[in-house]
Amino acid sequence: MGGPILVIKMGAEVIEHNLDEVILDIKNNIVGNGYRVVIVHGGGDIVSRYSRMMGIEPVFVMSPSGIRSRYTSKEELEVYIMVMAGLINKMIVAKAINMGLKAIGLSGVDGGIVEAIRKRRIIIVDERGRKRVIDGGYTGKITSVNPSIILNLLDEGFTLVISPIAMGDEGVPLNVDGDSMAKAIASSIKAHALIFLTDVEGVVVNGRVVGNLSSSNAEDLASSIGPGMNRKLLAAASAVKEGVGKAIICSGLSRNPISTALKGKGTVIEDS
Repeated sequence: MGGPILVIKMGAEVIEHNLDEVILDIKNNIVGNGYRVVIVHGGGDIVSRYSRMMGIEPVFVMSPSGIRSRYTSKEELEVYIMVMAGLINKMIVAKAINMGLKAIGLSGVDGGIVEAIRKRRIIIVDERGRKRVIDGGYTGKITSVNPSIILNLLDEGFTLVISPIAMGDEGVPLNVDGDSMAKAIASSIKAHALIFLTDVEGVVVNGRVVGNLSSSNAEDLASSIGPGMNRKLLAAASAVKEGVGKAIICSGLSRNPISTALKGKGTVIEDS
């Protein structure tokens, strides 16, 4: 058996502007101190950039509960897979190996690690504020995680880099939300901590970073927080309720962002 497991979620801002610092911190202060690491990356802004290069304008929809998400057509699914599982994933893995980590890149499709069902219909709120039912496209809702491959690779000393693509119920890969994937993986392996590296210092209310929240408080606060952060708060609260030691929402743009978060920097969601 190895050491405690950290699941780290990072998005496009962190990948593009602070990846070296994140990997150095993992190598020197995290893996170097006995932790095992799973990185779940996003990169939606990068996908959007490549979609536009290919003449596909990205479409985003808002749910009645205020969750903003990408609408994934068949054409954009192909770009999404190419950029997420190819460009971004392999860029991170190559950088990690070059900086001395033993790293391997995967998606949720590989080995059926993460399975999802396609959302055949979704309810959105349109630009007039009216609720509408539309075709669900190729976005998935995660139904299960098979932790055995993850744990076996961690036991072999690998740092895992996983892209947010799941094995769909119709035999087609699906776009799944990166925060939800990080939460599902962390819960399945009962991680020591789930860390969301963002472009802000934590959850900000009235101009100040909220230091500590229980899972219930986090769920309550999510209803009054803007799109993006509300999803992270809900994922963090759910992970803690499902057995993850704690969840931390913090800046990924600083020096040693992960080891700093483990010392209490950012917003810590934890039940006593």
